[in-house]
Amino acid sequence: MYNLHSHSLLSDGALLPSEVAVRYLSQGYKVIAITDHADYSNIEFVTDAILKFVKQWPANSGIKVLPGVELTHIPPEQFSPLVKFAKDKGMKIIIGHGETLAEPVVKGTNRAALEAGVDILAHPGLISKEDVELAAKKNIFLEITTRKGHKGTNPHVAEEALKAGARLVINTDSHMPEDIVKPEELISVALSAGLTSSKIDSIYSDVEKFIKEREAR
Repeated sequence: MYNLHSHSLLSDGALLPSEVAVRYLSQGYKVIAITDHADYSNIEFVTDAILKFVKQWPANSGIKVLPGVELTHIPPEQFSPLVKFAKDKGMKIIIGHGETLAEPVVKGTNRAALEAGVDILAHPGLISKEDVELAAKKNIFLEITTRKGHKGTNPHVAEEALKAGARLVINTDSHMPEDIVKPEELISVALSAGLTSSKIDSIYSDVEKFIKEREAR
């Protein structure tokens, strides 16, 4: 089981990266990404800290941790330079904080993140048909989330992604210990969004291939 969206106290999470990893391991996960929030003010610190942690994380721990970052509430024009910065630093997972209805995200954020080439567009809210088609064209994952507040638009995201053939990923977007749910809850949320069991299996197969590609870089 995989989760590619989690936060530590390097941004607004409550746990050390090691605590995040151990708690996911205890729930049965095999691979996670730590993707703390960043903008121009802290991206160098966050990426350096996560890379240092991942480098020291033991290979025999039972869970693999990928370094990542979530570009959050930034002006749309900043996505391209910050995505490039994160890629150059060696981030394996780059997330764009999408236009969730739960927060005042700047209009045009979804499109800017997609055009900049993020790996995942998180909780993209009532994403437009045109942006879903762009995500499909660029092979960018759209997120189905268990996160309270963000998950209300999961059915819309799932429906539009299925229509356009866009890739989906199922994530927790964890910040607190209680957000680190069992894999069965991820599947339950995906089913509630209108996805079939066979489609969920296909999503996890696709994510596994993606992870292997990123690890090889």
